[in-house]
Amino acid sequence: MGIEVHGIGKRFGDFVALDDVNLSVRSGALTALLGPSGGGKSTLLRIIAGLENADEGTVEIDGRDASQLPPRHRDVGFVFQHYAAFTHLSVYRNVAFGLEIRRRPKDEIRKRVHELLELVHLEQFADRLPAQLSGGQRQRMALARALAVEPKVLLLDEPFGALDAKVRKELRDWLRRLHDEVSVTTVFVTHDQEEALEVSDEIVVINGGRIEQVGSPDDLYDKPANDFVMSFLGPVTTLGGRMVRPHDIEIFTTPQPDAVPARVTRLQRVGFEVRVELAGDSGDPGTWVQLTRGQSESLNLREGTPVWLVVVQNSTTLATPA
Repeated sequence: MGIEVHGIGKRFGDFVALDDVNLSVRSGALTALLGPSGGGKSTLLRIIAGLENADEGTVEIDGRDASQLPPRHRDVGFVFQHYAAFTHLSVYRNVAFGLEIRRRPKDEIRKRVHELLELVHLEQFADRLPAQLSGGQRQRMALARALAVEPKVLLLDEPFGALDAKVRKELRDWLRRLHDEVSVTTVFVTHDQEEALEVSDEIVVINGGRIEQVGSPDDLYDKPANDFVMSFLGPVTTLGGRMVRPHDIEIFTTPQPDAVPARVTRLQRVGFEVRVELAGDSGDPGTWVQLTRGQSESLNLREGTPVWLVVVQNSTTLATPA
């Protein structure tokens, strides 16, 4: 049930949305397409689903060339950001819709829908209309509807983008658990780095219509292929002409060998984190360090405090572009 994308290209007028994209999506994996707006990730997802036609290249699903197949013959379930619910139908009927148009037996439909509503914790809302659900509940309904026809591949386009931060966090935890239960090959589009790192087995970083890097969350965070991947996937700062993670810089209040001298210009607390902004003679623009509140208090940092900065050994660094 894997997906193979070979040489996919797509243009909209003079705009190149995808340029010779090649990608293998592992069967049974939860894969994130991550990148900035306009980078090509949603276009690639829609081409896999058959909702867009590529100008060149092929898409294989489960070893079969699906490039010329209409969406209904690709065995994929698709979940949109804004649910695309049938507003006049109950939750039960929304989930049952795909089975009904396939003329499945009524007993089979009833059994399958009740199983799915229980799986997504909506069994008590079967008779409600979508407007009577919260945003998170409507998204769970949309996922149940996509799973009802037992697709080989589940595709999700910014599934939690329209929800507030707390609900997004709850739903992505739930999606990870759901995926582990149903074990369907899943590809989801997101521009949220934390979401991709937290949920996925593999991340595909897309920018400007090209794939920058593919790998596990740990690989991409710890071994980025280039400065774009490093800067897009997690916080970065610069020190001594290198890009470095701000939590990989150690602060000392006494001189250290090979340390970079600086002074504290601002302290900003965000929850448990303290962001220490610094200025020095190294020429690095906007150097900052990420500390816990306890680390900041133990160092007794104040605006104007002279400090010395050392990059932790084996940390993630890249030379900054000239």
